[in-house]
Amino acid sequence: MLELRPGCECCDRDLAAGFAGLLVRCTFCRSCAEVTLKGRCPNCGGELVRRPIRPAEKLIKFPASTVRKVKPAGCFAA
Repeated sequence: MLELRPGCECCDRDLAAGFAGLLVRCTFCRSCAEVTLKGRCPNCGGELVRRPIRPAEKLIKFPASTVRKVKPAGCFAA
């Protein structure tokens, strides 16, 4: 199951578990993904894609993570 992290890895902006404006292969807000990272993951160089929304009933069984992962120096395009 995909880990739903609570914040952007670049800017640490709070991200709601049901919010569709997130991009994955890690966790980045739309602004960081499009503007700062230009659609590329700084961790693996892969394409950033929209994170699927987990249905409410699945959030009960598989809740969003509370672990925050933030790059101390910020993000840079791969």
